[in-house]
Amino acid sequence: MTRKRFEQLVERALADIPRFLRDEMQNVAVVVEDEPSAELLEEMGIEPPDTLYGLYQGTPLAEREWAYGNALPDRIAIYQRPIVEDCEDEDDIVDCIAETVFHEFAHHFGWDEDHMDEVEAMWRRETGADDE
Repeated sequence: MTRKRFEQLVERALADIPRFLRDEMQNVAVVVEDEPSAELLEEMGIEPPDTLYGLYQGTPLAEREWAYGNALPDRIAIYQRPIVEDCEDEDDIVDCIAETVFHEFAHHFGWDEDHMDEVEAMWRRETGADDE
């Protein structure tokens, strides 16, 4: 799959993120990269066959102090190769990207795993994704 096509699918996936979250996603850049580096996977303790689909890099909102400012945007990397390799078709890729972006933005908001699961379950009910 070409980078251009994958980026189009990323745009489609971003549109699937609930509006109440998208409205809060300010000063965060979503970028596409080929794959996570071996150094990054090692640093995070991830061993093959496991990998990353995405990674949040920045300071979570909950950890920012009053003097926080004049900083570059936080960043969410979406890794094309592992997503394409693990998905069956373009719809599956869009779902995977949306889930990954949602998860990474949850880190931006400073949510713990339990809160992420609650909000994701609510999102799935709203979109009917639970019915599949």
